[in-house]
Amino acid sequence: MIRTIASLLARAVVVLTGATLATFALLWHAPGDPALAIAEARYASIPPTEVLDLVRAEAGLNAGFWPAFQAWIGPLLVGDFGQSMVTGRDIWPELVTAMSYTVPLALVGLLIGMLISVPLALIATRRPGGWMDRCAVAVASIGAAIPAYWLGLLLILFFAVQLGWLPAMGARTPAHIILPALTLGLGVAASLTRILRSGILEARNQPFLPAIKRRGVSARDIERAHVAPHAAIPVVTVFGLELAFLLEGAVMVEVIFARPGLGSFLVGAIEARDFPKVQAVVILAAMLFVTVNLLIDLIYHALDPRIGERDA
Repeated sequence: MIRTIASLLARAVVVLTGATLATFALLWHAPGDPALAIAEARYASIPPTEVLDLVRAEAGLNAGFWPAFQAWIGPLLVGDFGQSMVTGRDIWPELVTAMSYTVPLALVGLLIGMLISVPLALIATRRPGGWMDRCAVAVASIGAAIPAYWLGLLLILFFAVQLGWLPAMGARTPAHIILPALTLGLGVAASLTRILRSGILEARNQPFLPAIKRRGVSARDIERAHVAPHAAIPVVTVFGLELAFLLEGAVMVEVIFARPGLGSFLVGAIEARDFPKVQAVVILAAMLFVTVNLLIDLIYHALDPRIGERDA
């Protein structure tokens, strides 16, 4: 277990370093003048040449790629995200505010996905190949094929425009979270339904189950003690990855529904070439994936101790 955690932590350092370097390089070499983008976002007008030279010096753009990257990565190593190149304010408080909108949206979307996928998968596996199973697979396949941005627009058109039941944009009341969370949750439900269905069917077809039945073990005990843990392993993987991807998917959904959060935070930072802000979101996303992978491995060991024996 200690060796596994140490290996994951070493991998985390590589992932975080690669993610920050790649993002900084993409922003640095993107078409256009970073100083012009920063100055326009800061002053809301086209600045004169003297102002652009001042912005370049202030942002370290004259120093070259590697000196600029080293100047930024240094404070980050001690947990300092720095200040915005546009506003000059500390990034951490703004990032926390953005996360206070995005994290609840992702969690509600995940809850909706679970409430839909678990009953749907259990119904589908009662009679594999039956009409209910085929309907569940069809619904899951359609849900996986619909892009989130298109589904969000359809929900706005139907529930907000046509019926007028729910608000389409903003985040002023709890009702404003329903349509964005439903957009995320339906996508999660599609993935979880297919994986959970396949895991349950595979677990029920294990060759050792008939021998256990002949010993007089009840079907309920078999489902709880053998089928559920075996089916849970692939579900844990998808569940963890879906939780990580939900925060990224929430960025797109927030833009569609004009919600504050990491979406508007990131889009505004990219448009203004605000390197520290963009990098803060990248670091946050990379840390999330690393943490989720660590938790998944620990849950694997809890569900099946033989995984740890094979790793050793």
